[in-house]
Amino acid sequence: MHRALKIINISIAVAMVVALGVVYWYAWRPLPQHSGHISAEVASPVTVAFDKLGEPHIRAASVDDALFVQGYVTAQDRLWQMEALRRMAGGDLAEVVGPAALESDREARRLRLRRIAEQAYITLPPGDRAVFAAYARGVNAFIDSHRGSLPLEFTLLQYQPRPWSVVDSLLVSLHMYRTLSNSWRDKIVKYNMLAAGDARKVNTLFPVRAGWEPHPGSNAWVLAGSRTASHKPLLANDPHLEFSLPSIWYMLQLKAPGLDAAGVTIPGLPGIIIGHNRRIAWGVTSLEFDSQDLYLEKLDDRTGRYVFRGQVEQARREVDLIRVKGRPTVEIPTWVTRHGPIFAAEGNRRMALRWVAAEPGLIQYPMLDIDRAQNWQQFTAALARWPGPAQNFVYADVDGHIGYHAAGPLPVRRGFSGDVPVDGASGNYEWDGFIPFDQLPAVYDPPGGIIASSNQNPFPADYPYTVSGRFSAPYRVDQVRARLASRNNWRAEEMLAVQEDVYSGFGKFLAGQLVAAYDKRQMKNPGLDDAVALLRGWNGQMDRDSAAPFLIALAERHLRSTVVENAAPGTGATYDFPMATSAMETLLRERPAGWFDDYDDMLLRVLVDAVEEGQRIEGRDTRRWKYGAYLHWNMTNPVIHQLPWVGKYFDIGMVPMSGSGITVKQTTPRLGPSMRMDLDLGKWDASVLNILTGQSGQVLSSHYRDQWPAYYEGRSFPLQFENVKASGTVVFGK
Repeated sequence: MHRALKIINISIAVAMVVALGVVYWYAWRPLPQHSGHISAEVASPVTVAFDKLGEPHIRAASVDDALFVQGYVTAQDRLWQMEALRRMAGGDLAEVVGPAALESDREARRLRLRRIAEQAYITLPPGDRAVFAAYARGVNAFIDSHRGSLPLEFTLLQYQPRPWSVVDSLLVSLHMYRTLSNSWRDKIVKYNMLAAGDARKVNTLFPVRAGWEPHPGSNAWVLAGSRTASHKPLLANDPHLEFSLPSIWYMLQLKAPGLDAAGVTIPGLPGIIIGHNRRIAWGVTSLEFDSQDLYLEKLDDRTGRYVFRGQVEQARREVDLIRVKGRPTVEIPTWVTRHGPIFAAEGNRRMALRWVAAEPGLIQYPMLDIDRAQNWQQFTAALARWPGPAQNFVYADVDGHIGYHAAGPLPVRRGFSGDVPVDGASGNYEWDGFIPFDQLPAVYDPPGGIIASSNQNPFPADYPYTVSGRFSAPYRVDQVRARLASRNNWRAEEMLAVQEDVYSGFGKFLAGQLVAAYDKRQMKNPGLDDAVALLRGWNGQMDRDSAAPFLIALAERHLRSTVVENAAPGTGATYDFPMATSAMETLLRERPAGWFDDYDDMLLRVLVDAVEEGQRIEGRDTRRWKYGAYLHWNMTNPVIHQLPWVGKYFDIGMVPMSGSGITVKQTTPRLGPSMRMDLDLGKWDASVLNILTGQSGQVLSSHYRDQWPAYYEGRSFPLQFENVKASGTVVFGK
């Protein structure tokens, strides 16, 4: 027995040593290097100070060397994420992860993203190409020096990454372009709703504006010095994107002659995307102007011939091959017309997609010009080169000026809005160039000292060009402006409370409508009394620990379905438009004839359906409901999660969330604030920044998810700029 126990103990010890050896070899060795010397082909030594959050502060003797080191340090933290982004955009993710990525690859190939990137490389201005090339050299220096110790994902998926190229960075840029401007599905939804229902009603559900938007529009705000404690401007930015582990953003400071900028960037792209330099600060979010059109083509699938203005034209046939891990290669043939690739079908008609990103010669990269701008004039000159996706830029400078400018190529549509597929054969629906930059919405030093917006329509009602897009309802911006105007002497860290605001203007309005309908009927329904009491006492806060937000979320969904089915029967499950809440509020306020015989009766049916659904999900006692059990994020590492037994320990897991799609803290089951940046132009080091999870994508790094608790609790961290407190220093040199 003693001998058997000894053998067992020895076996366990050996197994543990082997396991520790495996962990060391495959997961510990690849960890980022934060101290010492790294041999690199730079013209002069480059110093990188890593602060306590793992943010690299790069100091170089040339911009070229700074970008080289940016590529290197980003790769050592996020190489797998960079790899996934370029493969997702290029349409070859299924090659390494298998059939689960096939549909994503199909769409990327139909969008021709790799072909667009390769063509853009040819026409890219030489200075922009040099920026990408310096960054790519740094990424490849990391890959080449770590072939035997790459991040764990490459070991698990059993392949080596190919070298990074300028085209790969362009693919990452195009991935963001697609993420922020993919509107073609909306056009098909509306087209089908119009075919199924009442055109007047359907159009009511797709408003371009709600009628009470302030000007301009973005999910960011700026306060003039007259409203701040430092008497200098404050700038806040919290872009809303799909959550991921790791975060989409990477914190960074770049310092070289003529360049000293800090903030966040996207792994795979050089420079600072959102942040500040010594003189100015800027924030960025999506403009939501429609940059895609679908054209119904009279095309022969066999020959590729189609009609345009009475003449027969020949489409170009392109064939893509998608390699699928463990499966046969998939062939994707595509006809490309003068309007773009055939992207969808409707009966015997084919739809071609025209997209601004595919227009020849438009792709540029003015990010370094923005990073180096010293004033409004230089800043807007850089924005004039912005290739898209169309963005809202907010601005502030140390001299006390604040501003806003829309940027990006916006197609001129004459006589049509592009909200549904149009006839491609007639030639009557062609773009007439792009709106001139100096005619895009802009504001400079407004009298009230506030520029605040949240993706709503920034174009005035009398704008000379046709406006269409997926603009957001104005509830978020109304709340932001109300909060900011309520007091003065704001500080940067106090902006967090505004970014965390979860008041729902529409939710509060709908609760009032439901309670009023119940009271008007003078009902005493035991099944509804508790629910109505919840709504009657509710303060409009979409808090994860409360019951009323859960009920109002269900009621809103049932109301939306009821309204859409009334307008276009059979389409309630497909309608998902950002202005839906505005359309429903207008309908309930005005109560026009022809929709419902009795609006109060309709509201009571909505309430009954919502209560019954809530009881099925969370039990019969409405007072015990919690909104966070309904609205939650499931944050998993997409590759490491697959490891048996241990993979789950590298997830954040299921977390209840507060907020909604129309609260300042915009939160849905798929997206939320991707980072929070609050900048003080009176003292840069009084600024704060918090990304979603952490700097590193390496699961054993101490910076893998060290920022998540602060993010979840609404706290932040100092954005170090002038006085960097280094936890480790690396010198790059020969």
